[in-house]
Amino acid sequence: MSLTKQTASMQKESVPHQWYIVDLNGAVLGRAAVKLANILRGKDKPSYTPNADCGSFVVVVNASKATLTGKKMETKVYHRHTGFAGGIKSEPARVYLQRKSEHAVRLAVWGMLPKGALGRRLITKLKVYAGANHPHAAQEPQSLPA
Repeated sequence: MSLTKQTASMQKESVPHQWYIVDLNGAVLGRAAVKLANILRGKDKPSYTPNADCGSFVVVVNASKATLTGKKMETKVYHRHTGFAGGIKSEPARVYLQRKSEHAVRLAVWGMLPKGALGRRLITKLKVYAGANHPHAAQEPQSLPA
């Protein structure tokens, strides 16, 4: 009689993908990004498999109303490069969150996902919108707290 247990490894075809909606109105960006990354990765399900896409789709609304704690609004700086020599551009978080709030949320979540083919596939399931309107009503997303 063998008492060994086999770990069930999920295949991407057998995983049900749900849709969730998260409102970031007044939410802290980093704390919300952790929850979003876990849902995208599928770590909230008992059938989690590290090498498979077990996660769900996430629609984020009111990204422009996300906040940062402490003095990060003034001290945190977002950098990008134009591709030309000496072409580094820097912006404080206060300006960046007003101008490109969707990209700031996506960047925070991307930093918490695995790098490589799986991470690139997972980040496509994140849909971020600055306002309260989104075009995913047909998928009937369930509400989640931020």
